[in-house]
Amino acid sequence: MNRTILAAVEAPSLKSQPPAFAIGDTVDVHTRILEGEKERIQIFNGVVIAKSGAGSREMFVVRRIVAGEGVERKFPIHSPKIAKVEVKRSGVSRRAKLYYLRDRSGKSTRLREKRDDVVAAPAAKAAKAPKKKAAAKA
Repeated sequence: MNRTILAAVEAPSLKSQPPAFAIGDTVDVHTRILEGEKERIQIFNGVVIAKSGAGSREMFVVRRIVAGEGVERKFPIHSPKIAKVEVKRSGVSRRAKLYYLRDRSGKSTRLREKRDDVVAAPAAKAAKAPKKKAAAKA
């Protein structure tokens, strides 16, 4: 019962279409910044190293290197201050949390890129396989 009440209270604050990204993706987070009366957009780009929480409490952590120092920033997914999250590059990750990137520097912080043509290749091989077998039987 408590979960249903919590879900009813959280529902109005949730975004109808939250941004779609995964751990290991390189993203640009467009944040609304208020400076006096003016509002501007500030972009923070980096690698998503963690996601946590659920519902209106769902957060994600983005890490980047600035002037040789690692900078991490934690963003709420459903915040009205987040204008958009733009995925620049999809990385291959076999972990849910990429905290091991904190200990690395330089080229060792790079993740392999997730490529669409690699995913399509097994399907293409499967489509060609029956033709080869049929030719072998004949």
